[in-house]
Amino acid sequence: MSSFVARHSGRSNAQRQGFWDRHPAEVAADLIGWSVLVGGVGGRIVETEAYHHEDPASHSYSGPTPRNEVMFGPTGTLYVYRSYGIHWCMNFVCWAEAPGGAVLIRAIEPTAGLEIMSERRGLGDPRALCSGPGKLCQALAITREHNGLALDRPPFQLAPGPARGLAVGPRIGITKAVDVPWRFGEAGSKFVSRPFPKTA
Repeated sequence: MSSFVARHSGRSNAQRQGFWDRHPAEVAADLIGWSVLVGGVGGRIVETEAYHHEDPASHSYSGPTPRNEVMFGPTGTLYVYRSYGIHWCMNFVCWAEAPGGAVLIRAIEPTAGLEIMSERRGLGDPRALCSGPGKLCQALAITREHNGLALDRPPFQLAPGPARGLAVGPRIGITKAVDVPWRFGEAGSKFVSRPFPKTA
């Protein structure tokens, strides 16, 4: 048992049941329109990607490692990793039946703390502040220090909200399972990292 899972093994099943205890693709689609704030800074989620433990594109596909152990712990927690050794990426841990699932938050529409985000990102265009997983982590000041934290406690604030239509398409920047349609976004949003196919 990993050190992270051991520290959280006392958490009851009842505490973990609900929204996060489902297939990552279901959670990823339902998160569109939700608001996420970190220390009062953030906005509406407009783009997500789902990753499952049986998905060869997932970090969890080959089993637990020191890097991905949070994916095998309680649901409703934050999994943070560094992409290409440069950018932090944040994921919401969720799974049903077997551990190892998560939803990558790819883009948000900034609504709170725009000045702070602009300062952190060094630019002022709201559409460019959080239009990608690395960009939004920089804007929200997400780092490895947040890895494993519960999403229902400070500094996080999550609240359900309606999506203005749902777009679906293949995921971005992967080399395996490239045709799996587990990328979700708000239809017509100008804040996504990349436009969705018109046929999606």
